[in-house]
Amino acid sequence: MSASERDGRLGVGIVGDEPTAAVLARGLAGAGHAIIGAAIDDDQALERAEALLPGLQRLADRQVIERSELVILAEPEERLERRVRELTDAGAWVPGQLVMHNLAGHGTRILGAALDRGAIPLAIHPAIDITGTSLDLTRLREGWCAVTAPRPVLPIAQALVVELGAEPVVIAEEDRGTYAEAIETATSFTRSIVKQATALLAGVGVEQPGFVLSSLVRSAADNALADASPELPEGL
Repeated sequence: MSASERDGRLGVGIVGDEPTAAVLARGLAGAGHAIIGAAIDDDQALERAEALLPGLQRLADRQVIERSELVILAEPEERLERRVRELTDAGAWVPGQLVMHNLAGHGTRILGAALDRGAIPLAIHPAIDITGTSLDLTRLREGWCAVTAPRPVLPIAQALVVELGAEPVVIAEEDRGTYAEAIETATSFTRSIVKQATALLAGVGVEQPGFVLSSLVRSAADNALADASPELPEGL
């Protein structure tokens, strides 16, 4: 057991180019966890991650995995399962190591190959519209994260979310598809409606229609969300 594990702190590593992982790693660093490094192939993705994590070490994927107690897999949906299997076939996983992905539509089943080698799978998806910048950290502290994990380690996943400043909501493995559909519906419809409304105003000569509609859109969304969750305490 490493010193970081003994004091409750984890060494956190990133494997892959997707921006969500760097945002979560930055949030965990703020809670006292150590950032080990990142195996990021794309130079622009690396530059974006370095902006959030100054001094970030660029390492090979095997180096990241060997040195980390928590590995965040930053792979797109179409590649994640294949990537997990590649790393499994290479003997990369460390027994007892936490392995997390951030896809909305999958629970931990997609990490099954790593589980078979003794890794502990976690699926944590932040329900925010990720930009890959420090703006996400503020939004994360005001938001929720979907959590799926084997029952014995579910408290670990929930605790990580709390350390990020967010609230955990447990989503069953079989319900992740429906959860992802809800996230996609909320995101795509909001963008589509705002685009349509601002185009109408621009068409009649209104300058900066986004600013004109900003308070209306936010207040309408807040009211709709309050109507959908009347049992939530005031202020959430």
